[in-house]
Amino acid sequence: MKKNICTLLMLLLSLTGFAQTDSPNEDGKKLEVEKMEKKDYKPEVHGTIRAKYEYQTGMGAGRFEVRTARVSLTGNVLPKVAYKAEIDLSDEGQIKMLDAYARLFPLKDFTITAGQMRVPFTIDAHRSPHEQYFANRSFIAKQVGNVRDVGLTLGYTLPLDMPIILEGGLYNGTGLTNQKVWHKDVNYSAKAQLFPTDGLNLTLSVQGIEPEEVWMHSYDIGAYYETGRFHIEGEYLFKQYSDNAFKDVHSVDAFINYDLPLRKVFTKMSFLARYDMMTDHSDGETRDESTGALSITDYKRHRLTAGITFSLSKAFRTDLRLNFEKYFYPEGSLAKESEQDKVVLELMVRF
Repeated sequence: MKKNICTLLMLLLSLTGFAQTDSPNEDGKKLEVEKMEKKDYKPEVHGTIRAKYEYQTGMGAGRFEVRTARVSLTGNVLPKVAYKAEIDLSDEGQIKMLDAYARLFPLKDFTITAGQMRVPFTIDAHRSPHEQYFANRSFIAKQVGNVRDVGLTLGYTLPLDMPIILEGGLYNGTGLTNQKVWHKDVNYSAKAQLFPTDGLNLTLSVQGIEPEEVWMHSYDIGAYYETGRFHIEGEYLFKQYSDNAFKDVHSVDAFINYDLPLRKVFTKMSFLARYDMMTDHSDGETRDESTGALSITDYKRHRLTAGITFSLSKAFRTDLRLNFEKYFYPEGSLAKESEQDKVVLELMVRF
């Protein structure tokens, strides 16, 4: 425990950046966050509906799906006390409690968040469904770097001309549904973002999680640049397993988005292209029954995604997305049915 706490404090002191909390979207508007309120304590209700149709070209079969049906409640009970509760009524057909936390503002530019939350790590994995550029998440956001847990997160905004915010925390490491387990060690995660110049973001993240007996240490570096109608982003994640329990994992996500304003029906049309890849990956829990060694839960693959998004209102509010995903697997790899060539049509509504 002492070792993990010292590690977290060192990370918070050494990393610099601008955290995604209270970050502007491509319209220059602030996204919904839990912030300090001086007068208005009225709760705010928000929701996200994502309905999609997928057609897998290899099987010649399709399916309809409600991928997301999130409802959240945010607000303040005191000027320095905020809260958030979010539930997804259809996370791949399952009901899941996602966020349930309280946030304190004990000092200027300093926050303490306790409860169940997405841990501060990476760029793409930290995006909410309504902030995603593509119908399906990148490999970093879905398989390799996706962590939501119960714990404590600290955030601090450095009083500089250039906004600099540090985030880091300690967490159980046993996920959302197994919170009564006692832990001798705790997981950690820290994230920093920096804006060297207007429109340019640099993100650095580190994380250590131990779902069972094997520690997994991940390191992520990413950046994006916004200029005019373009959003260009790239991210690299490296994961290591303790005692060489599994080979190192590498994952890359890179994409470009170009917005074309429209005058009738749609406010804009966005053209998107993405390349992402990952090497063989283990979740740190699944083991081979005969040898006891960690098993591959996600096989190595490359993917190219081309997409067009029609926005009926402000960006990330009402989007109609059409994507085509092309997968490339090495010989001998096992491809899951949902991870093969497909066409995706998605309607996303944020309220």
